[in-house]
Amino acid sequence: MSRFFRAGESDSDDTESDYSDELTNSESEDQSDSDASESESDSDDQQGKKIGRGRFFEGSLSDSDSEDDTVRVVRSAKDKRFEEIEQAVTAMNNGQKINDWVSVQTEFDRANKALQKAVGIIAQTGVPKFYIKAVAELEKTVQSTLDKEKSAAKKMNASNAKALNSMKQKIKKNNRLYEKDIQEYEKDPENYDAEEEEAIEIKPKIKKPKKVVDSDLEEEEGEEVDDGFTPVGAGGKTVEFNQENLFKKLREVVDARGKKNTNREEQVRILERLLVVANTPYQKIRVLLNLISTQFDFAVGLSGYMNISLWKNAEKYLNNLLAILESNNDYIVKENVPEEDDNDKDRLPQNGEAVFIQGSIVAFIDRLDEEFTKSLQNIDPHTTDYVDRLKDEVSLYAVIVRSLAYFNRLDATDAICRTTMRRLEHVYFKPNNVVVAVENAIASLLPADIVKPSEDATSLVHDLCVDLYKNGSSLQRTRAMLCHIYHHALENRFFVARDMFLMSHLQDTIHLADIITQILHNRAMVQLGMCAFRAGMIKEAHSCLQDISGTGRVKELLAQGLSLQRHSTASPDQEKIERQRQFPFHMHINLELLECVYLTCSMLLEIPNIASTAINPENRKKMISKPFRRMLDYNSRQVFSGPPENTRDHIMAASKALANAEWQKSVEWISAIKIWDLIPESRKIKEMLGHKIQEEGLRTYLFSNANYYSSISLESLAKMFDLSLRTTTSIVAKMVWIEELSASIDQVTNIVVLHHLQLTRLQTLALAFAEKAAGFVESNEKLLETKTPQQGERSKKGTNASKEQGPGKQQQQRTMGARGNTRGGRNQFNKGLGNSVRGGRK
Repeated sequence: MSRFFRAGESDSDDTESDYSDELTNSESEDQSDSDASESESDSDDQQGKKIGRGRFFEGSLSDSDSEDDTVRVVRSAKDKRFEEIEQAVTAMNNGQKINDWVSVQTEFDRANKALQKAVGIIAQTGVPKFYIKAVAELEKTVQSTLDKEKSAAKKMNASNAKALNSMKQKIKKNNRLYEKDIQEYEKDPENYDAEEEEAIEIKPKIKKPKKVVDSDLEEEEGEEVDDGFTPVGAGGKTVEFNQENLFKKLREVVDARGKKNTNREEQVRILERLLVVANTPYQKIRVLLNLISTQFDFAVGLSGYMNISLWKNAEKYLNNLLAILESNNDYIVKENVPEEDDNDKDRLPQNGEAVFIQGSIVAFIDRLDEEFTKSLQNIDPHTTDYVDRLKDEVSLYAVIVRSLAYFNRLDATDAICRTTMRRLEHVYFKPNNVVVAVENAIASLLPADIVKPSEDATSLVHDLCVDLYKNGSSLQRTRAMLCHIYHHALENRFFVARDMFLMSHLQDTIHLADIITQILHNRAMVQLGMCAFRAGMIKEAHSCLQDISGTGRVKELLAQGLSLQRHSTASPDQEKIERQRQFPFHMHINLELLECVYLTCSMLLEIPNIASTAINPENRKKMISKPFRRMLDYNSRQVFSGPPENTRDHIMAASKALANAEWQKSVEWISAIKIWDLIPESRKIKEMLGHKIQEEGLRTYLFSNANYYSSISLESLAKMFDLSLRTTTSIVAKMVWIEELSASIDQVTNIVVLHHLQLTRLQTLALAFAEKAAGFVESNEKLLETKTPQQGERSKKGTNASKEQGPGKQQQQRTMGARGNTRGGRNQFNKGLGNSVRGGRK
């Protein structure tokens, strides 16, 4: 049997015998005294602890008693932290001796990190004197090394020189925090840290008796020895804020920004307390600039936008900053301001010169506006939260107007253009009465010299756009033009908006612009088409809406949502970017109303075009609106068509009635659409549509039944479609003039004489042959263009030149062909708008 088990058995026997003896004694003794019973219970507890420990722990303790080599030394937190700092300082001094500034820089950073970790201990004992001595000597060494380097023949390597220059900035910035300690050191450098060295020398002589520390008791003894450690909570330490340490505390907050494990809420609390302490304009401006920036440092949560309370705080502080700058004209906040050496001292204007402070107010405006837009993008627009959030737009608009007045006083062109663009983006899409209400609201919030009550939104938008036309960049001018066009179209000034569109030639270069500008172009084009529809110009409205509504991707083109495509190849990152481009809900154009307008215009143009195939079979290939034609074909193939339920069903039912010359039913179906109530003065819109349906019904009737009449009375036509005789005569005369109808008008009897032209078999074949021949000629010309070199390349000869030229030429032909189609669409758009120039201003 081993010694371990024998020791365990003997110990167990002894404890058992002792326990039995103690038990018999406790039974026989008379417990009359309470003190005796307490002592016995204590002894029992001690015996119980001894029994509960077990054999293995007793053996292990006896083994540990035999081994005196292992002794655990417990040090206080102060010793640990100061030793770490001292090691870094020693390595830093060694690096100075060998002129290794890379290692000096590394050890300097390590010493400062260790100093930050010991901030609780330093608050009680003060900064170590050996650290003060080291940084004071380091600053002198850096300066002397730089002076030697200027006159030295052999320069140090690039990395060492870079580290030296970096140390110059760091040590200068660092020593500002310890100016008083450094001044005290410079008074008596030899005896500065003498007391600290004596304490360090005396401390190792105090020896404690060696004793074994159990693992359970080690932490308790460590706490007793570690008298230098003080726990610091969120508000555990008391820090005084006054005029003397204001810039010092501000510097600490600025240096801590962006670092890991920085408590941003604590930073905000410190800056708010500094704002209360600040009493000069310079101090308040410096604190407010950092306080506004700190509001934007908070991480965005799952909501995807900035916390609304933080946003409102940033807006409040920005208003306070602008108020201080307005009342103190000698203080100017600008971006490009050189950093001053005495940045930690209060500055006052001297000799009438302004004090420039580094900062960017326009960046704050941009960030506020962007975060406001993000919040509207992510909040459900069908809840009251969206409405409550939208109410904050008035205060944001007031801040924009106030900052614009400040930039105008400084004559800062770039900031003026950026802020003017922000203001224009909040105004251009709103009706006149809404803009006037907002302008009057901010006039009551701001001083009278900044903004005055406005009575006309048109003049306001015009002034903002003209400022951007004069001073803005190319992108800003383009967007200002599109906003101006949108606003004119919104106010039913179609010809003004159309002329601006055509004279600016935006439709020729918009494909080269960025996506946001293209979206703005699409919105302006759609609003222009809606304006033409309200004015009763059906062809112009259809030509404006064709490129947007005819694609089936209206949501994406107007940035009003993402359509769910079955075979979508967009990555999650692309979808995220697309969602960030979406316009807020209150800026949306009603897509159902847009579809209704587009299909109604297509009906009024396509139904007569389909009916004209009875006279001219060549018109079968002519298709004005492919989406409308597909819907009509699908609806015609239905075996049973129920009563109309939605907008499309109503328009399809009206189209069938119009094709059968039943214009009363067509008017009823169109007027039954409820979406018209969203248009201002919807009654006039319905009357206009009824009149247009009567006119197109007359044209459709003549196209469909021209082969069955030899002559027809104009009076009967006017009575049939409830039109005046003058209007009926004008419509028929126009059809005859543009050769849509082979007929003549007898003005004496008011009779239309129809001419029937029966083509013979030979004539029909000749026309077919001529059409095919024209197709062959066109294909041969295209083939010849691909084979013929350009004018600048005709001098090249040989097979190599032809090989090099062939693919490039073909690629160029393909590109030009695609652009040709696009230009054809634009020319068609221009042609459609140009028709209104001749016939629109009657």
